[in-house]
Amino acid sequence: MRTTATIFLSLSMLLSSAALPAAAKPIKVVTTLSPYASIARFVGGDRVEAQSISRGDEDAHFVKPKPSFALMLRDADLFVTTGLDLELWAPVLIDKSGNSKIREGQPGYVSASQGVPLLEVPTSLDRSAGDVHIYGNPHIFTSPLNAKIIAADIAAGLKRVDPSGAATYDANLAAFDRRISEALYGKQLVDLLGADALDPLARSGKLIPFLEGKEFQGKKLVDLLGGWLGKGRVFRDKKIITYHKNWIYFTDLFGLQVIDYVEPKPGIPPSAKHVLDLIDEVHREKVQVIFAANYFSPQQVGQIAQRTGCKTVMVT
Repeated sequence: MRTTATIFLSLSMLLSSAALPAAAKPIKVVTTLSPYASIARFVGGDRVEAQSISRGDEDAHFVKPKPSFALMLRDADLFVTTGLDLELWAPVLIDKSGNSKIREGQPGYVSASQGVPLLEVPTSLDRSAGDVHIYGNPHIFTSPLNAKIIAADIAAGLKRVDPSGAATYDANLAAFDRRISEALYGKQLVDLLGADALDPLARSGKLIPFLEGKEFQGKKLVDLLGGWLGKGRVFRDKKIITYHKNWIYFTDLFGLQVIDYVEPKPGIPPSAKHVLDLIDEVHREKVQVIFAANYFSPQQVGQIAQRTGCKTVMVT
């Protein structure tokens, strides 16, 4: 059985911000990834125009630097990229655009990973391990907690290139932060404890134990947990398999156990033997779900699901 799902974060990215006074000429924001463009539209409101180079159904590792992308960047006021080694094609496009304002280190350049606590940072580098990311896992946008940091990075960039809009960007950033918090924890818990207390607990994996050990007005705080984390409690500690190592920030936050990958190593297609080994592992470990981005092969994921009876979740 195959289920097509949209990740919680993607839904939050598409929420519309309230209309605000527009700048005389919109600030042009170009991003490498579509989630960054969605966040930029929320934070920027009517003061910005934001567009993404890559599509949501496209593997960001392998975007081809087309001439049209360089043209897109030519008159950009702000360029938003992850800032790690995910979009290795981005520097080529910046060079071809001739736009010095958006080079790294310039006011128009935003590293969306600035301030994000990175996971899976390698202690040693070995090509035999596959396509290892030397700075850590760059798929930061799969966590709503990271979305808050990304939004703050984008807001800081917008204020650099458009200081007159600072009040607008700060207000929209606060609204974004609040909306993510309520979606993640539920309004009641956010009102009671505040995101400043909840976020560090959630990031460290200590939120559920903390809430289980505290009471408010005769009720355990964990019973007040709503939002995505409240709905996701039933899935905590469940074992899953993912196609690629691009969900660690999501699974870490929601307490899912990734026990294996369809790729034997990052960027290496699975062999027939590896697929058979995975099928045995799914049966042995009673795995019920295979998680994959929608740009990976549904045939390979479907083959495993068909042989094991587990569900596939193809995420956009």
